[in-house]
Amino acid sequence: MQRTNFGEMACSIARTLDVIGEPWSPLILRDVYVGMTRFAQLQEDLGISRKVLTERLNWLVDNGVLERRAYSQRPLRQEYVLTVKGTELCDLLLVMVRWGDRWTAGEAGPPVLYRHHACGEISHVELRCSGCGQPMRATDIDILSGPGSPPDPAGS
Repeated sequence: MQRTNFGEMACSIARTLDVIGEPWSPLILRDVYVGMTRFAQLQEDLGISRKVLTERLNWLVDNGVLERRAYSQRPLRQEYVLTVKGTELCDLLLVMVRWGDRWTAGEAGPPVLYRHHACGEISHVELRCSGCGQPMRATDIDILSGPGSPPDPAGS
């Protein structure tokens, strides 16, 4: 089956999904973020096949989300670390955590808590406007064409 190339669409959501839209990728990013950087650690934690894990890691490296670093020369062994691009994707994962904690955690509550370094409080991510600092939700915005928007075929 041929994979749809979302990266060619003039849509930031589609382009992001092209990089991490396959279900294993966010879970691999989560594990690398929390310190599981070696192939065997990732495979054991996720229960993923070697073939699929290799494909996903190669994809994330090729897309600049992860980079390989040698931790042993004899034999050559590599671990995976987040790039700046990958670390910013973890910000996206924190937004997903917020949604999952609210809508899927059930009575047991969130499986993981997050302590903010700056204040030391257990907290969660809130989306805020970069202009005014007010909360920003999907119902609070208008959608406008941006500079990367394709031309209107109707010419209007």
